[in-house]
Amino acid sequence: MSKVVSKYQIDTPENRAFLKENAEGLLQFGHQFPSPGGGSYYLGDDGTPWKDRPRETWITSRMCHVYSLGTFLGHPGSEALADAALKGLTGELHDTENGGWYSGRTADGGILPNKACYAHAFVILAASSAVLAGRPGAQALLDEAIALYDKRFWNEEEGLSCDTWNTEFTELDSYRGLNANMHSVEAFLAASDVTGDEKYRVRAGRIIDHVLGWAGANDWRIPEHYSSDWVADLDCNKDKPDDQFKPYGATPGHGIEWSRLITQWALSTFKEDREKAAPYITAAENLFNRAIGDGWNADGAPGIVYTTGWDGKPVVHDRMHWTLAEAINASACLYHVTGKTEYADKYAAFMQYLDEKVMDHVNGSWFHQLDRQNNVLDTVWPGKSDLYHALQAMLIPYYAADLSIAPAVKFEKKI
Repeated sequence: MSKVVSKYQIDTPENRAFLKENAEGLLQFGHQFPSPGGGSYYLGDDGTPWKDRPRETWITSRMCHVYSLGTFLGHPGSEALADAALKGLTGELHDTENGGWYSGRTADGGILPNKACYAHAFVILAASSAVLAGRPGAQALLDEAIALYDKRFWNEEEGLSCDTWNTEFTELDSYRGLNANMHSVEAFLAASDVTGDEKYRVRAGRIIDHVLGWAGANDWRIPEHYSSDWVADLDCNKDKPDDQFKPYGATPGHGIEWSRLITQWALSTFKEDREKAAPYITAAENLFNRAIGDGWNADGAPGIVYTTGWDGKPVVHDRMHWTLAEAINASACLYHVTGKTEYADKYAAFMQYLDEKVMDHVNGSWFHQLDRQNNVLDTVWPGKSDLYHALQAMLIPYYAADLSIAPAVKFEKKI
């Protein structure tokens, strides 16, 4: 095997070195994110803040998580950067009057309306990681974030979470969605790993069972959008198919992301009982293989398309960086769990594509959006907003599949 190929091949020293080097580069790229109030600036192409854009809670939470990971990795300055994001989450982004967290602050300090489950799930993730990093105020933030989420977003009867309230928590939007529920699964697993409260792992499993029921009945393409009584709306945003958070049709990247989270949940829930975990691992494989079968190299060029129709044919051909990140994570995870070489082969192909097309070798970080010919595009994701997906893809492949990434890195639970 040549040295060049080895750089992309899983479980080689060259690939481990490649990921380690790029993780360090990503952490270096993000240093300019904090605003004076702590809210995260949206990062531009070279890591310079775009101060005319809002400072959003979900991005700030992600950067808190990222630099909490940086503290475990020994990246210089990570403690101060994690603390800056915590300052934003406990300060300018926190609603002291109505509770919870604003969607964000406008460039001039105004309030972005509504309270989103998606953002609140990321606050839980951020606080969980910051607790492990020993950051001041993190435990109080985690306690408040979990209590608020339990009160406003979790529906115990349904075993699912709602999506969006108005700012005052007096009106609940009728939309229900799986993107927020997916990141709630991620947050619940992190909270359970950090606090030891298995209630949140059980909740994650209830969401997963719903998703697998819906996906299994739809040829493993996941319906994302629902009415208030959880009836799928398969035509949602058909007139705006490239929506940032509610695109029309199936989103292969989410099928891939669910596959890894389901694997993590199953392995952590059933631990030594692989027989009980097995149906979930099989389902995770079905989700991954459907998404990759539909989305990878689907239109004559390398890359994973953003969305497909319910027939599996591409609708939005653009390639989003987060989809590749999740494909790297899931292929590595499924390879290590199943031992099937097809996942190792996919991982190597994703690594090569990352290196050749998606990594910005001039300015740093990853290009967040490419067109169908793999030219940089900025219609949905201009600039390089944050580091969450990219950094995790440089870590998850070599850490324990049954543990959230922050405790895995902190306690060096490596594969």
